[in-house]
Amino acid sequence: MDLTRPSNYDKSPCVDVPGHACDVGWDAIAARLGGIVAVECYPGVDEHMILRDLTLRLKPGLAVHTRRAMRPADEIDRLVEPFLGGDDPVFGFMSDLAMGAFFDEAVCAELAAQVRSASSALVVGPGATLIAPNPDVLVYADLARWEAQLRFRRGETGNLGADNRSTAAGLKYKRAYFVDWRAADRFKRPLLRRSDYFLDTHDPARPKLARGAAVREGLRRAAGQPFRVVPFFDPAPWGGQWMRRVCDLDPAAVNYGWCFDCVPEENSLYLAFGGVRDFELPSLDLVFQHPRELLGDAVQARFGDEFPVRFDFLDTMNGGNLSLQVHPPADYIHRAFGMRYTQDESYYLLDAGPDAAVYLGLKTGVDRAEMLAALESAHAGGPPFEPERYVNRWPAKRHDHFLIPAGTVHCSGANSMVLEISATPYIFTFKLWDWERPGLDGAPRPIHLEHGRESIQWDRDTAWTRQELVNRVERIGRGDGWVEERTGLHEREFIETRRHWFTGSVPHHTHDGVNVLNLVQGREAVVESPVGAFPPLTVHYAETFIVPASAGAYTIRPGSAANAEACATIKACVRD
Repeated sequence: MDLTRPSNYDKSPCVDVPGHACDVGWDAIAARLGGIVAVECYPGVDEHMILRDLTLRLKPGLAVHTRRAMRPADEIDRLVEPFLGGDDPVFGFMSDLAMGAFFDEAVCAELAAQVRSASSALVVGPGATLIAPNPDVLVYADLARWEAQLRFRRGETGNLGADNRSTAAGLKYKRAYFVDWRAADRFKRPLLRRSDYFLDTHDPARPKLARGAAVREGLRRAAGQPFRVVPFFDPAPWGGQWMRRVCDLDPAAVNYGWCFDCVPEENSLYLAFGGVRDFELPSLDLVFQHPRELLGDAVQARFGDEFPVRFDFLDTMNGGNLSLQVHPPADYIHRAFGMRYTQDESYYLLDAGPDAAVYLGLKTGVDRAEMLAALESAHAGGPPFEPERYVNRWPAKRHDHFLIPAGTVHCSGANSMVLEISATPYIFTFKLWDWERPGLDGAPRPIHLEHGRESIQWDRDTAWTRQELVNRVERIGRGDGWVEERTGLHEREFIETRRHWFTGSVPHHTHDGVNVLNLVQGREAVVESPVGAFPPLTVHYAETFIVPASAGAYTIRPGSAANAEACATIKACVRD
């Protein structure tokens, strides 16, 4: 296809929920509520706004902000400190704290007694159901993690129970990742099943309220049919220009380096209620509500209520090299950070310039002590590190696939457009060298040599990398108008990837495991059920889509807008 013009990439996909509607605006929302109302808020939600606008309209006999029942901020700081990794600006340890740990039990009990004796009451904030456990109306105000990060950057919100709005966004993100979101997710799971309403305040100027039954119906539908999450794009120090053009993005940004096209921990899911096509909630809610239908029995048994496969974009076209990096082996990530599995990944080249390359694996004969000393010296202000003395640089072209099991030194070079296919843990990147450039904020980006030296697998040399990690493509099947290839991943990684080239209809089956796919060639394709089990889904070039395990058999064929060249998908699933 012609990559010099915008594609028909859909930046606002949604799941239709026929027969349901939602209310828009505070007046319409308040008209639905009355009596004892608890509005449970995910961290990052503007509970002050909710309390203000609902109090103005409901005029309750008692209005309570849950912050009144929380422990003092300095106590909460001491509570969470063991999980924050000291002075490390990026990494901590996964917390097992429950929501109740942030609250003063005596104050909760006192406020609960006041709520019980009130003729009408409004309780708003994280932990609202600790104060009003059996309200007349339970509302859950949810927030996707990506929006929470944007609010961190703008200084609009701080961490759970903390007075730290002005703290650097990266430090707030670290505390949320390792502490706040873990406690809030554990607290949220049972509330998803019993909330009377869900409140969407991602756009503060356009709040939306939907009945709990309608939202749960939307999640049920999504768990049984192919769907897409809402992608988000972000600039980067090494960012490029490919996504701006192909995905038709705002030209005002300096670049676009990232796109999370399928990372349910961070992305949103849009539900369409009548004319409202953007009722927004975290796509992680679908994982919590329907883990078996979405993931399949074997995958859910192995990973729990976590979505294990991640697809994202890394754009360096007319940009720079990514940082030279390594991800931790499974034993190290568990020991150091409390994670159950690690960040294995691969680079699939959606596009590449004539000089594109991927740095991958160590050169044969590299001296460990010499390389580490050179990295330490460069980080301390000495001579710049010379990656090509130590790391293989492989030429890269469109549709190449490079496998990157944890422990392998790697990075994408400039003038590449990478579809990164990986396990879900997504912040555990140990930067070894960052080409002497600052972050977008002008400050040096963190380097993680201490973790890196513990993670590098020194036996992954040139010969091993060429044999094991570079374009391990094997044709394994063909049919009428299609060819299937196995492209990886490595045997040390739990993800299997298959590529299909097709001019006709290709049969697929989930085999009781979630499938994640991207249309890597062709303008448009249609995903269908051979027995009409779900509505067809039209996908466009570079769009990632999820086929839940419960969907079973499905087909993919070129769409009406497809051009003359063969279409292609890359599919990832958890291997047996």
